[in-house]
Amino acid sequence: MRTQEIIVKARRPNPRLVKIHRNYTVEEIAKLFGIHKNTVRAWIKTGLPLCDDKRPVLILGRELAAFLQAKRGNSKQPCQAGEMYCLRCRSPQKPAANMVDYQPSNDKMGNLIGLCSCCEAVMNRRVSLAKIPLIKGEMEITFPQAEKHIGDSNQPSLNSDLRGVS
Repeated sequence: MRTQEIIVKARRPNPRLVKIHRNYTVEEIAKLFGIHKNTVRAWIKTGLPLCDDKRPVLILGRELAAFLQAKRGNSKQPCQAGEMYCLRCRSPQKPAANMVDYQPSNDKMGNLIGLCSCCEAVMNRRVSLAKIPLIKGEMEITFPQAEKHIGDSNQPSLNSDLRGVS
């Protein structure tokens, strides 16, 4: 039985896979990231520097890593105060009516959950409880109220068997 090589295609090439002291050909880069050779050639056309103009085309690992880091940095869209990132719109958006809910995951961290004002999709933003005042902006944040425990009540529950016990 023949085994096939499985190539996992990443959405974005990871610059940390590149060895900076090595020269790469177009084919080696394509195989390293699981992408097509024409994608690498398109990178060359958009500014990926070459070692020289001779064949085979060689690319320095250091230059490749720097190019991918710059390319990744250009696509980032940081959220400002009062904004959350909407996956459907693919951009930071203000929540509808500036209202969000805080859902704690532990003592120090939690999620802000709101609706996008443009497409009405659910938006989430991971946040530290200590940094909420910095990112709040104009958002009105609703925090969950602790439920009252049955032991904190002066009156026993209606289905209690403790009526005559003192």
